[in-house]
Order: sequence, then C-alpha cells, then structure tokens
Amino acid sequence: MSLPTNPRAVTRADVARYAGVSTSVVSYVVHDGPRPVAAATAARVREAIRVLGYRPNASAQALRTGSSKMLGLIVPELDNPFWSELAVAVTHAAAARGYDLLIANSDGDAQQERERLRTLSARQVDGIIVTSIMTHPDLSSTTDPGIPMVLLNTFFEVPEYASIGVDALRGAREGTQHLIDHGYREIGLVMGHTGSMELREQGWMQALRAAGLPDGPIVRCSFDRAGGYEAGLRMFDGGTGPRAVFVSSDLQAVGLLRALYELGLRAPDDVAVVSFDGVAEADYTNPQLTVVRQPVEAMAAAAVDRVLAREDPDDHHLDLVPAELVLGASCGCDVRR
Repeated sequence: MSLPTNPRAVTRADVARYAGVSTSVVSYVVHDGPRPVAAATAARVREAIRVLGYRPNASAQALRTGSSKMLGLIVPELDNPFWSELAVAVTHAAAARGYDLLIANSDGDAQQERERLRTLSARQVDGIIVTSIMTHPDLSSTTDPGIPMVLLNTFFEVPEYASIGVDALRGAREGTQHLIDHGYREIGLVMGHTGSMELREQGWMQALRAAGLPDGPIVRCSFDRAGGYEAGLRMFDGGTGPRAVFVSSDLQAVGLLRALYELGLRAPDDVAVVSFDGVAEADYTNPQLTVVRQPVEAMAAAAVDRVLAREDPDDHHLDLVPAELVLGASCGCDVRR
C-alpha cells in the first residue's frame, strides 16, 4: 500500500489500511490489549506504525476513555535525595499499575505548591499525590474538585484528604532508644525548622523521659547539609557537647559529620549519631550512618493505590507505614551495610 501523501497527521485508520487490519486491532497492539493479537499480525501493525510515523493521540484517547492514564506528583525539593528517591518510587509504582507520572517541583514554597496543583489539574491527570511543606496544606486551588488527591509523607491526619505517612514518632523513639541502649546518657537533638514540636522531636523526648534521662541540648536548623553543618558547629562549640545526637534528616547528619571532623571530633568515638530518613547517601558517609529508614517504596505504592481507589470521599484517614532502624557504624555498632 502507498503512503499517505497529504500533510495531515497519520491516523489509526491509516495504519489499519496499511497493515490490512481493522482499527480495533491497531488499538489492541498499541495498548497491549485488551484482546490478544497474533504475533505476525502485531508485527505487521508495528511495521505500519514505524513506516507511517503514527503517534497515538493521548488527548483523544483520554476523551474516549475518561482517563489520561497519568498521575501528578508534587514534591518540595527535587534536588533533595529523599524527595528524588520518593519521586522515583512513585514513578515505579505508577508504571506498575499502567500509569505515567508528571512530576512538579514546588521549590518549598506554598504559593508554588498551589500553582503546581492548578497546572496538574489542568492537564486532566487521573489523580494527584502531594508532598507538602505545610502541616495543613491548602489543596483547594485545583481547577477540578473531582480529581482524587492524596497527601504523601505527612505525619498528621489532614481533614478532607487521604494521607500516607511514616510513623515518625515511633521511629524517632526507637532511634533514640538505640543510643540509650549503647549507654549514652546525654543525647542531643539536631532538629529541622518546622514551626512547632514535630513528631521526631516528640519521639526523641519520649525515649529520654521513659529512660529517666534529662532532655539533651537542641539545635534547630534547616533540613539540609548546610543546616547540619552549622548545627554541629554550634552544638560542639569549644569541643564540648553531648556524647550522642539524634538528627532529624540524613542530609543534616552529613553536614554534622563534617562539622565534627573540622572540630577534631570523630563519630562514634567522640559523638555517636543516628539520623532519620535512610537515603542512599547515608551508606557512603564515613562512618556509615545508622538511620531510621523511611520505607519509600511501600509509601509510594500505598499512595498510588489510594489515589487510584477513588474511595468514599468521606474516608480521609491517615495510613502510617512503620519506619525501620538500619544499623551502620555511626552509633557505635560494629557493622557494615
């Protein structure tokens, strides 16, 4: 069969004529179902697609099926290893369920977060997963109130929205308890700025008080390497400070380790360290960090399942996924991961 000579876009009907099949068969080959196609016929259709340069119209398909097979994800900092690892995990979870993912970065700004919501809803995604910088985010700015939305990596139940989070209170308590089990009696806290007493701080405090220990010193800083570095310089100014520290993020712990080195201190010989998150970077510090690991794969899968379930709109409960203590050498354990 000859190629179409007019400049219009190649259609499914063109492919069907070229391959000598029906348009339904072309659709089955392009979308890998729902009906099987004989191997020889499928090969003929794919060759027609290649020769003609056919590109399926995703917008038209979305109109026909009522689904774009696309989900949206908003993250606050794509250059932060935790958020990038979480985004990859959501991408994999979505793909396993037959969906592509549009990722938007809010740059840790509430206004940008609302703008990204409007942008994604305008793209007619089938659902939006939001990792917000706010404890109680405003998700009302979406242009389509019918789009399901799920909050991911939140520690609190948010009215009107389904939420997936990690049990940070228990995780921080277990991480601090591990330091107590090593025999440390003064345990400091490096805590990111949150504007209120956050669950990681509460877990640290609960473990100390359950053991009859006084609250150690607290230094508050930004949730990044620079913040941890400055916190380390402040907490151990003059070479003195607590014998152990619980740190609210791995990136802060990386900065803290540098500060200790510059101050002539070593972990764990002089200062034992346990941090929260469990990003891949924690495996490559010296010493390897002991971490309270957030199970990003399980959290991502739960968020995708929840946003696709289109549950009862009045079902807005918070699902908590347990964290896991993963031992390195920074706490004083004689292990290698």
